[in-house]
Amino acid sequence: MAAAQAATPPCPYPLSRALLEAVLADRTSDRFVCELIWPRLGYEPDAAGRWSAGPATAAGWREAFPLEPQFIAERPPSVALTRAIPREHKQLLKEQLGFGGYRIGELYPRRTRRATAVNWLLAHLAARAEPLPVTGLLPELLAEPADPVRGHPGDLPVT
Repeated sequence: MAAAQAATPPCPYPLSRALLEAVLADRTSDRFVCELIWPRLGYEPDAAGRWSAGPATAAGWREAFPLEPQFIAERPPSVALTRAIPREHKQLLKEQLGFGGYRIGELYPRRTRRATAVNWLLAHLAARAEPLPVTGLLPELLAEPADPVRGHPGDLPVT
C-alpha cells in the first residue's frame, strides 16, 4: 500500500484553516473543492486534466466512481463522502473551525456539500494525525457567487 500511496499525485494546495474557510465561504470553484479531495482518494489526472481512479483508490470508490466524482454537483458522490467520515470525526467542522452551519437563507445543496467536503478533509487529516496549519497556500479567491444556487461561472449544475 505504501508504494501505491507514493504513486498518488501530490496535492497542489496543502490543507490549512484559511483554505478550508475559503471553501466554506464559497470563494473557490466547485472543481477546486473536488481537486482537493480527488488526489487524497487516490484519483489521478490524465494529460487532458480528467481524473480517474488510480491504483491507490480504494475499491469501493473505484467501483462506484471510476471517473472524477463530482462532490458538489452530484448527490451520490456527496452522500458517499458523508458516509466515509468516521463517526468520531463527524463534528470536526464545529470543533476545529468553529463552524456552526449556514443560516436558513444560505442553505443550498452546493454549500452544504462544501461543508461535507471540508469535514471529510478534516477527517482525512485527523485519521493521519496531521495538524491543520492556520495559514497556507491559497488559490486566487473568487468573489462569492451572485447566485449561490448556480455557483461560480464554470461550476456544473447541481443535481
